Amino acid sequence: MSTVTVEKPTDDGPVRRVITTQRNASDKRFRRVVTAGALSTFLVLALIASFLFYRGFEIFKEFGFGFLTTSTWDSGSGDSLEGASYGVAAMLVGSIIVATMAMIMALPFVIGTSLFLEYYIGKKLRTALVAILDLMAAIPSIIYGLWGYLVLMPNAAGWAESINKYFGWIPIFKVDVENFDASPFISALVLGLMIIPIASSVTREVYSRAPQDQISAAYALGGSRWGALKAVVLPFGKSGLIGGMLLGLGRALGETVAVLLTLNLVFEVKFQVLASAGGNVASLIASRFGEAGPFEVKALMAAGLVLFLLTLVVNFGASIIVSRTSKVSQ
Repeated sequence: MSTVTVEKPTDDGPVRRVITTQRNASDKRFRRVVTAGALSTFLVLALIASFLFYRGFEIFKEFGFGFLTTSTWDSGSGDSLEGASYGVAAMLVGSIIVATMAMIMALPFVIGTSLFLEYYIGKKLRTALVAILDLMAAIPSIIYGLWGYLVLMPNAAGWAESINKYFGWIPIFKVDVENFDASPFISALVLGLMIIPIASSVTREVYSRAPQDQISAAYALGGSRWGALKAVVLPFGKSGLIGGMLLGLGRALGETVAVLLTLNLVFEVKFQVLASAGGNVASLIASRFGEAGPFEVKALMAAGLVLFLLTLVVNFGASIIVSRTSKVSQ
């Protein structure tokens, strides 16, 4: 709470005011509550990381860096580490491939949806569509996964076959066996649909804060609506777009059920996005946890720690990119 202290008049000039800040009891209590809430978040993250590291330490000690560079997943007898071999390289590559493809597929729809909702429709209709968009972001991933498996996969397999037919000379679109069901391409389509609502909400909010005087100036100079959006709104909202997409990337990297239903789990590093083989770390944990022995559970915990750290790195990188982009835009 700010208070103003008035000093006595002097011969040198007008009355000088000294502004001081004094926090009352309510301000101090609120500050403590907010600080405790912020610190508790970091505490929870530290506890999760510590638990995963503690449970997976024996795996890291046994296999070392090879746990990240090999693709074999063999639990052996299940009662000991003798004869067992664990590696998450294939799942890490699969996670990155599927998430990257989902980002590429979702990007034009995120931009189009955000601009359409903010600058091309009336206020009443916008309110209804924004509510629907937010509702889509809250739909559980199992719904997307079932829809992808039952509805999208039969149609997308034909799309994948056409892509292979005309662009099969490109290595990533080439397949060894012409089975186009349950491929990274189909999983990326499902994840792309899941990313769009989240990324669009963030991007639209930033686009709505674009300087209206500059938009009006673009109109006054004879520019079209698209010309004004391209010259003012898109550069201004670049940080919001990047932040929204990277927020979606964080969800895509950790998605479990949708990928498990639309992608065959194969422990082999493959860069062929149309092949019916792949996987990601989250789907590996979900598919193996129910029947895993005690040592395989430790390996799955180690895989969870790897995914946890990967997600943290992505989110940390996203905050840096958004911060730098915001400074450049200003």
